[in-house]
Amino acid sequence: MSTTGVSAVAQSYQMFNPRAYLQNNYMPPRANFASEDFVVPWKLRCLADAFATGEVCGHTLIDIGTGPTIYQLLSACDFFEEIVATDYLEVNRDVIHSWVRGEDPCAFDWSPYIQHVCRIEGKGEPWKEKEQKLKKKLKKIFPIDVHQHNPLGSLLSQPADALVSSFCLEAVSPDRQSFDQALQNVTTLLKPGGHFLMIGALEESFYLAGEAKLQVVPVSERDVQEAFAKSGYCIRNFRSYTMPPSLKIGVDDVQGVFFIHAQKST
Repeated sequence: MSTTGVSAVAQSYQMFNPRAYLQNNYMPPRANFASEDFVVPWKLRCLADAFATGEVCGHTLIDIGTGPTIYQLLSACDFFEEIVATDYLEVNRDVIHSWVRGEDPCAFDWSPYIQHVCRIEGKGEPWKEKEQKLKKKLKKIFPIDVHQHNPLGSLLSQPADALVSSFCLEAVSPDRQSFDQALQNVTTLLKPGGHFLMIGALEESFYLAGEAKLQVVPVSERDVQEAFAKSGYCIRNFRSYTMPPSLKIGVDDVQGVFFIHAQKST
């Protein structure tokens, strides 16, 4: 793995603009809740279905590379006592802190997401209750470096019962070898038999977040499956989504999205 490549990625992220990233990816047209033909509701369905199995549960869930988003944690909050958010960038950790505390009047509005998840879960849960439940469980927001063998340093007292991650590892890895190694690094945070739910980009080489143009290592479905097998996982479910022309809006060159549910060997 090239350390210069990794440090160049870290440097490029200093220009990352959370507000622009949210605008590009989590507003219409991509965030159209009318149908699962749109990418955002497809992602929410994948996560809701995985948690609905009842197998992905326990005391602690860690979100690897939370970014400025919370949608990936909405279905999780019924199944864990504690949810840990992590991100390399302080600016993203600040966004999550601010959302939990309700401090920013101009904060991104996640209510359509929460309402949609409540609808597809079909439990009749009022969306405000789900929002408060997640805020209550999201007590820890830690810095992380997935390119370190111990990505959280001494911040974690024991391995987590489950991990989630969305659009992180491929977006911070300069090459396939770095991607595979980052997956192996974060796997050390998961207890044997624990579950990992990951969403990521297929065949993407860059994305924009304000003035930042971030390089991404393009991965195929097979690349992802091989990396998980090499890191000691059994793949429980794998789904992919092809990005339609109407959602190719010039903010990236992503060709599709993958969802993987994998279980670490005991």
